[in-house]
Amino acid sequence: MAVVTQHVLATPEEVFDVLSNGWCYPSWVVGASHVRAVEPSWPAVGTRIHHSSGLWPVLLKDETKVERSEPPSRLTLLARGRPWGEARVDLRMTAQDGGTLVTLEEEPVSGPGAWAHNRLSEAVLKARNVEALARLAAMAERRTQPNG
Repeated sequence: MAVVTQHVLATPEEVFDVLSNGWCYPSWVVGASHVRAVEPSWPAVGTRIHHSSGLWPVLLKDETKVERSEPPSRLTLLARGRPWGEARVDLRMTAQDGGTLVTLEEEPVSGPGAWAHNRLSEAVLKARNVEALARLAAMAERRTQPNG
C-alpha cells in the first residue's frame, strides 16, 4: 500500500471542501484529464465522478465511486483507472499544527495494477500521490504565490 502525507496550511473543512467539489478532481488527481459528470450528492457514499484519463485524442472513460464519507475527516474512494484496474484511495484529514495533516493511502484492488503490484509500482504510486497531495494543498490553501 502506497502511503504519503502532506501538511496543509488549511483547515480539515477547507481540504474537504476541495475534495467535495467533484469538478476539481482532475486538478489534483494526477492522470485524470477531465470530468464528464459529477453525480448530484457527491461525495455521499455510492455517488460517482465520471472522468477521463489520458491525452487527447486517446482518452479512456472511467469513474470514481465514494465508499466512505465522513466530512471533514475522511473520504474513501474506489477509483477505476483503465487499463490498470481499480484502486482504493483513502484520504484522512487530521487537524495539526494550525493546519491539516492529509494522509493518502492507495492500494490496487483489481486488474493488472493489483496482479503486478511490487516495490517498483509502489514507488511510482507514492511519487504520483506526493504530487497529488501537493496539488490538493495548493488548492485548499488558495495560494497566491508558488510554494518552493
